[in-house]
Amino acid sequence: MLSEIENAFRRGDIIPYLGPAVTGLAGADAPPATPETLVAQLVAGVTVPHKIRNNLTAAAQYIENFKHRKTLTCLMTKAFTSSAAPSDLHVWLAAQDTLPLVVHAWYDDLPQKALQSRSDWGVVQGVTQSEHFGEWVNYFRPDDSLVPGKNFVRDGSGAKAPAEAPDETLSWKTLLYQPLGSISPGANYIVSDSDYVEILTEIDIQTPIPETVQAIRKGRSFLFLGCRFTNQLERSFSRQIMKRSSDRHWAVIEGNLTRNEEKFLQEQNITRIDASLVDFVADLTRTPVRGVA
Repeated sequence: MLSEIENAFRRGDIIPYLGPAVTGLAGADAPPATPETLVAQLVAGVTVPHKIRNNLTAAAQYIENFKHRKTLTCLMTKAFTSSAAPSDLHVWLAAQDTLPLVVHAWYDDLPQKALQSRSDWGVVQGVTQSEHFGEWVNYFRPDDSLVPGKNFVRDGSGAKAPAEAPDETLSWKTLLYQPLGSISPGANYIVSDSDYVEILTEIDIQTPIPETVQAIRKGRSFLFLGCRFTNQLERSFSRQIMKRSSDRHWAVIEGNLTRNEEKFLQEQNITRIDASLVDFVADLTRTPVRGVA
């Protein structure tokens, strides 16, 4: 399977999908690498009802409702402000010649740091309706400047549909897609219950997913790293982001799977690789896969 995955990287036929655990590969200085660690940091200095203190989205919603959205944003930024350097995986991915899309479903900026040695890439980042009403994503250049452009258009029936990407983004060799936002650029975070509700009401018809992402994913396979699919939010986002892609995918998940995970992997044609993330990444990055096979 590793050989098959390496060949897919050479052809540019694979899309890495990086979950929270990938953040932990950056070492002791890495920001929170699990939802449990993150919510513990958010509630450390804020009074939150005991029954939701371990629930990330519910705790974030409580802070937003009773302490203001700016307080939640500041707490998230504090949690993800880090001097950690990109891991070997981040650096290896950034060095690939044929990497059209990376999906990064967590809030750190390690992928951006790894890509700074290049100039032919950019970011498309999810934004909240509470802070960017009527917008779903923002595009950013490598220097963190915002690319102007509409985020959606209305079709003949008046329904929202994804807008075409700004012209300059079409020349980017690698697009970094951060559906949950990120500390950088812009400190945009999809994290509270209301953030997710706004997106999930539209995601079945793909409105929040950028048109460029929808175009790039066609016919390509996903490689899920550092992801679990234990709750409905994780499964819903993954399912919709990989919609209309290839029928061949992989996920590195060590140990026992939940019943919901087993069902999800089966229905999405995802081959499970039962290995530790550290070991798999060590094997993958040992070979400098760069060009077209």
